[in-house]
Amino acid sequence: MPNMSLKKNEMPSQAPDVRNKNFKEVALGYSEEQAIDEAQRCLHCKNKPCVGGCPVNIFIPDFIAEVAKGNFEEAYQIIVKSSSLPAVCGRVCPQETQCESKCVRGVKGEPVAIGRLERFVADWHNAHVKEAPKKPAPNGHRVAVVGSGPSGLTCAGDLAKLGYDVTVFEALHTAGGVLVYGIPEFRLPKAIVQKEIDSLKALGVKVETNMVIGRVLSVDELLEDGFEAVFIGSGAGRPRFMNIPGENLKGVYSANEFLTRVNLMKSYKEDSSTPIQHAKKVAVVGGGNVAMDAARCAKRLGAEDVYIVYRRSEKELPARAEEVEHAKEEGITFKLLNNPTRILGSEDGFVSGMECVEMELGEPDASGRRRPVEKAGSEFVLDVDCVIMAIGTSPNPLIKSTTKGLDTQKWGGIVVEEETGLTSREGVYAGGDAVTGAATVILAMGAGKTAAKAIDEYIRNKK
Repeated sequence: MPNMSLKKNEMPSQAPDVRNKNFKEVALGYSEEQAIDEAQRCLHCKNKPCVGGCPVNIFIPDFIAEVAKGNFEEAYQIIVKSSSLPAVCGRVCPQETQCESKCVRGVKGEPVAIGRLERFVADWHNAHVKEAPKKPAPNGHRVAVVGSGPSGLTCAGDLAKLGYDVTVFEALHTAGGVLVYGIPEFRLPKAIVQKEIDSLKALGVKVETNMVIGRVLSVDELLEDGFEAVFIGSGAGRPRFMNIPGENLKGVYSANEFLTRVNLMKSYKEDSSTPIQHAKKVAVVGGGNVAMDAARCAKRLGAEDVYIVYRRSEKELPARAEEVEHAKEEGITFKLLNNPTRILGSEDGFVSGMECVEMELGEPDASGRRRPVEKAGSEFVLDVDCVIMAIGTSPNPLIKSTTKGLDTQKWGGIVVEEETGLTSREGVYAGGDAVTGAATVILAMGAGKTAAKAIDEYIRNKK
């Protein structure tokens, strides 16, 4: 009998006034009873619209049907046919704009909690199944993957399942890319990421860290060394700034630096070898998920006042609604329709405030969003001692500058064929943020999946 409740099962979580003082995961996950009850809300539509909303095309109604019957491991095996990172996707994918936005149950109520069920299934598997996946028989072909973020790991996993000898080259000392340096522990525990990487290693994927491609080795050298194809999933880790006065003051961070120090280097721990400023009043400039992450980390580091400064209104905030809600619950103040014009400094070179101007929305710009314009005479100073710039990133030009014949966009993104991920170089493919600029984990995974399929066809056709 279907569960016809119009509301999702609530996600158990830490109380806001408790979680904003620690880095433990906010959401606690469904119990078995909650998962089964939620799964029974699925109507198993004949045309399966939710699958079309998933960039990696997980067989959503099929895995949910197994959850409803209490067959959690069977549900997991259905998911991993399409996704190499189910425990990650269940936590950080914007399901509300993808699979859940297509759910028929959302027409007259809330959609089925697909993301929460995916997380439950992956966590159940990780807690109860200790046997590693079996390594497929080798097919005798080698592929190199540059970057161990979501696009690189997905491409590597899909190729490994087909028997390819895959080596992933990671610039940092820890694999995971943005999953480990960008997303905070309270949203995505690093043990979860490591578990997913260990599963890929069990399939035969090799991971080499501290390998900056373009410095230690070039893409051309990888091809010369016997790799038959290369996938570039190096992300978009180059921060952008506003180029306003005062951005070189002490206490001004890019969100990338700030989050890397917190997430990867664990600077919130007393014994951390990587210091970070424990500011009292913090302004985070930007309105995306990265801005929410930075603000919530600053609060956990002990800041008394944390402001999100964004030049448009709440309606235009690009961050997930859930992240905005969590930030508000944790005491983050939103200074909307405001924009910085100058960062003020003390005599010893530290941030002492941020000059801002109020904004109002005018006519739509090329993106379709109403363009913010300054209100005359509305200048004011925000009392802060730390500023974090979270206004976007772009790909590092290193690979472009060291790879012969690799075409890129003016802003740095690698040019690829949309259907295959093929670049302007034969045998070289790319995907994820290195192509699109900063986007979502699941879109990067979709690009890695597309490229893996194309690489397989390319190598098989060369025989």
